[in-house]
Amino acid sequence: MSGTRRKYTVFAVFGIVTVVLDQWTKILAREVLKPLGPFQTKTVIDGFFDLRYSENTGVAFGMLQQMPGGRVVLTLVAAAAFVVVLHYLRRTEVDQTRLHVALGLVGGGAIGNLIDRIAFGRVSDFIVWHIKRHEWPAFNIADAALVVGVILLAIDMIPRRREAKPAA
Repeated sequence: MSGTRRKYTVFAVFGIVTVVLDQWTKILAREVLKPLGPFQTKTVIDGFFDLRYSENTGVAFGMLQQMPGGRVVLTLVAAAAFVVVLHYLRRTEVDQTRLHVALGLVGGGAIGNLIDRIAFGRVSDFIVWHIKRHEWPAFNIADAALVVGVILLAIDMIPRRREAKPAA
C-alpha cells in the first residue's frame, strides 16, 4: 500500500470506528438509560464510573445551550471543523501515523456528535466518571475520541530534540 493511501486508510479506519462505536453506544443509551430518567444511574464501578443518560443542546459541559440559533451554528461549526481536519490531513506527511490517528479520532468525534445534532437537535451523553467527590460532566464516545485526538495532536506539536550526530 502506498504511503498516501495508507495515511487516508489510517484516518478512515479510526474515524469510522469512532463514529460506529459512538452511534451504537448512544443507541443503547437511548434505549436502556433514557427510560430510567435523568437522575437514575447504573453503577459500573462503584464510586468511579457510572452510566446516566443526559442530553446536551450546547457544546462541552453544556456550554452555549441557550444560544439563539445554537443548533444551526454548532452544526455549521462541526461541519467546518471536519473540513479543516480533512485539509490538515491532506497536508501531512505519509510517515506521520500518530497524526493520522489523531485526525481520524477528531474527525470521527466531530461526525459522531454532528449526527446527533442533525438527527435529534442535541447530543446524547451517558458516561460519568467520579474522582473522590468530584463528578465529571457526562460525555460520550465521540467526546472521548475528540479529547484523545486533541491530546495526540498536542503531543505531535511538541518540538522534538534533534539527535546529535556523532562527530566524524
